[in-house]
Amino acid sequence: MNDYKTVTADERLENDLRALVRLSIAEDLCSSVDWTTVCLIQPDARGSCQIVPRVSGVCAGLATLAWMVDEFDADLETECLQSDASTMVPGRPIAKLRGNVRDLLTCERTVLNILSRLCGVATLTQAYVHAMGTTSSRLYDTRKTTPGWRLLEKYAVSCGGGHNHRSGLYDGFLIKDNHLSLAGVDASGPLSASAAARKAIAWRGATVEHLTAPQIVEIEVDTLDQFRDVIQARPDIVLLDNFTVEQLREAVAIRNDSALSLELEASGNVRLETIAEIATTGVDRISCGALTHQATSLDLGLDWFDETLS
Repeated sequence: MNDYKTVTADERLENDLRALVRLSIAEDLCSSVDWTTVCLIQPDARGSCQIVPRVSGVCAGLATLAWMVDEFDADLETECLQSDASTMVPGRPIAKLRGNVRDLLTCERTVLNILSRLCGVATLTQAYVHAMGTTSSRLYDTRKTTPGWRLLEKYAVSCGGGHNHRSGLYDGFLIKDNHLSLAGVDASGPLSASAAARKAIAWRGATVEHLTAPQIVEIEVDTLDQFRDVIQARPDIVLLDNFTVEQLREAVAIRNDSALSLELEASGNVRLETIAEIATTGVDRISCGALTHQATSLDLGLDWFDETLS
């Protein structure tokens, strides 16, 4: 397998998906077989089935369906009837699988589990995006993802109309209060923290060939006083953590009056009931962990059908 740092985004998504499927296979089969299916189904039986949503929602994960089947080494053909980011209608199939019935039954639950989860994340994300209305704010996910699922869940967020924050600690500077405190930096004046990040950007892995420092510097603040000090450090983004709506509006006004080119990101207390008002404050970005850690899997089923009647 290619080095994780050198593969493309699509290759990384495929690598993560395949690893997740391998874990699922180990959970379901261990070192044995699907005894129920082996006992009841003839080895050469052929059949067709459809993946059918029981509820409305947003498609996500269909692009990974062929990878899942391939990782099972299943004698199956896949056909996607819709594309990711499209709207699912209850009862209308989104994909078909044809081939060996034993393989269909053995991989059924893993396929549905993964697609149901990703569709759930995409659907919740779309609800948040719609709640923001016509404001110019952009919705971002966070690192509050299911371990092992991060790139998949972030892919689902994009299917729902959201944007992806940094994928991990390696691809973005996010200087938070704990960094400032433990590094011995005064949280009310993080100029030295910003300078350290800018130095790392200039260094860009000069002594370790495969390391390349991220280019964006973001600093978290908890108060307006901190914000006034932080903007002097000229970060690319300031994260306004747990600000009230009134404080967010004031921070936007301060930024606008300063004529500094930096983006403001609101975080904390972001829910479906609050995001609309937050978006009206003029912040550029709103980050929300609920997109991934509170999403509910959608109800998808695998229904058999007769190809000769279709």
